[in-house]
Order: sequence, then C-alpha cells, then structure tokens
Amino acid sequence: MSFFIDSFLSAISLVVTLDPELFQVVRVSLRVSCISTLVAAVGGIPLGFFIAYGNIKGKRMVITLLNTMLAMPTVVIGLFVYAFISRRGVFGVFDLLYTQNAIIVGQVFLITPLIAALTIAAVSRIDERYSKTAKTLGANSLQTVLVILREAQFGICAAVISAFGRVVSEIGISMMLGGNIKGFTRTMTTAMALEYDKGSFTLAVALGLVLMSISLIMNVLFNFVQGRGRL
Repeated sequence: MSFFIDSFLSAISLVVTLDPELFQVVRVSLRVSCISTLVAAVGGIPLGFFIAYGNIKGKRMVITLLNTMLAMPTVVIGLFVYAFISRRGVFGVFDLLYTQNAIIVGQVFLITPLIAALTIAAVSRIDERYSKTAKTLGANSLQTVLVILREAQFGICAAVISAFGRVVSEIGISMMLGGNIKGFTRTMTTAMALEYDKGSFTLAVALGLVLMSISLIMNVLFNFVQGRGRL
C-alpha cells in the first residue's frame, strides 16, 4: 500500500511541477488526437448525413456495416494500415510508418465510422417537417441541409466529443504505427505501457492522472451537449 501511495504522490509532483517529459508525451497525444478527430469529423459528418438523409439502396446494410466497424479492435486497424504504409506497402514511398502522421491515419480509420454512425442517429431523430417546411419557404438544397444540421448540431457535437475520447485513450494503433519513439510518437497510453513494463510506475501514474482528467472533461462536455440537445 505504501508503494502505491509513494507512486501516487510522486506522480502528483510530476504534474504540479510541469515535468518536461510528462508534458512532451501529453502534447504528442493531444496533437495526434485533435488532428485525427478533425479529419474524421470532416469526412464522417457528411457521410453520416448523406446516409441518413439520402435515399440510397441498401441503407440498412450500410448502417449495419458502420455499427460493426465500431467494435473493430484497434490492433486490427493498426495491422490493416501497417500493410499499406510499410516499406513494402502501396504507400511505403511516403515513409509514414513510425511517424505521428501514421498514428493520425490509423485513428481516422478508427473513429470515422463512429462519427458517421452517431451523425446518422442524430439526423434521423430530426422530424421530416423541418425539411418540408424549409422547402415550402423557398429554401434550396444547401439551405435545407443547413437547417437539418442546425437542428442536429448537439448530437453531432456529442459524436465528435465521443470520437476524441476514443482516440486519446487508444493504444493499439499508436503502438503499432507510431513505434513509441520517445519525444516523437510516444503517446500517453504507449508511455504508460512502457513504464509498466520497466517497473517504473511514477510516470505511468502521472500520465494516468492526466488521461483520466482529460476523459473526465470529455465526459462532462459530452453530457452537457447531450443535455442541451434534449432541451
């Protein structure tokens, strides 16, 4: 018990004193997570809207496929992306492997289906009378889309927040595609795994505290947005 208490107190000291190694890891994690979430949102939100609002064949099958992809293990996605960006892969000439960009690519594949699926759910809940009323008042297709998106904005924001929480805490993709290189591709989760393997728990506990704080903030935002959406 005393070992845990000592590690916990030392971890708090690292956070309070702004330990350079600790915050370098946090910076890398936040950078790749924010960029991957932004890219996935740019692709996932229009995709989800098109599936929900458009009259496409096999809509149920597409939605089922997206929902299936939500449960896909991160190591499977990491292996899939690795096959394409390794030196012998199709995109090997770009030297993406073991870089932050490789992690971003993998994380985009991870959360794009999540954002699309949650966008579908948000848009599907909007009453059809909104679009009909907009068209009756002379709105064109783009203006009608904007009306629907405005009504579904809280659900879509919740989708993006949920996606960020998913990538900031994942480890499989970051480890397989980033290589856990110190000061370059080492994220909070991969650093925690490394410190655990080394038997050095102080930094691991400190990173755990930071990660839990970020997760708490994301959940507070998620609940706030969901609450606003039900008003």
